[in-house]
Amino acid sequence: MTTVLGVDLAELRDQGYTVVDGVRTDDAAARMLGELGDLMPQYDGMLRYQVKAAPGFEGKRYSKSTNTILVHTEAPGWSPPPGYLALHCRVQATCGSGHTELADAYRFVAELPEAEREVMRGRLVDWVGHNTAGTGSAGVRKPAVELSDGGREIVRFSYNLLTAGHYDPPVDADVAPEDLPLGALGIELAQRAEEFFRTQKVSILIPQDSVLIWDNQRMLHARSSYTDTRRHLTRYWISRN
Repeated sequence: MTTVLGVDLAELRDQGYTVVDGVRTDDAAARMLGELGDLMPQYDGMLRYQVKAAPGFEGKRYSKSTNTILVHTEAPGWSPPPGYLALHCRVQATCGSGHTELADAYRFVAELPEAEREVMRGRLVDWVGHNTAGTGSAGVRKPAVELSDGGREIVRFSYNLLTAGHYDPPVDADVAPEDLPLGALGIELAQRAEEFFRTQKVSILIPQDSVLIWDNQRMLHARSSYTDTRRHLTRYWISRN
């Protein structure tokens, strides 16, 4: 087993994710994750983002709501997107839900019909960026599957963007296909991804004082709804060394 400060690198490489137990402080999490790559500023310009339900987000599919969050990769408007994502569980929900869900996007793409696979690899999409607090991205125009300079595939995906034209739309958003990044085809790809995700996903209720790490350029992720608003995770973005 190859480890970096407790991270099973072989497991992270082979299955795309791993869980590290017994991480009790923010500093311990940051030291461990810093061995994988540089910690990256997130949407608010901070290295740590608190994932906790807050007033004002009840009608959205957003990290600070308790609603289901649909299949996506993080920060597709960055170039490149974060190499890894990590969630450090400070207080886990006791309602039996609030699972972080993961599935392998490489497998999803490989199982698509050839014509749709070509769309994922060749059709350019305007991935919206964020630019707040003096940091962020203006967005990128890239295919959903990009071949990096090193020959590795980088997957960008957002069910919400392809079906509602926004990363964090209202739960009842209804947008005409002609106003969407890939039109009706994008809606179809999003629905295919959701169907694949339902059958292939791994659902993880992260134990308290544990860190779930996954390959954000490979893995699709989502979250189930929950009711226990004490739930509190700290999110990190990490570049790929």
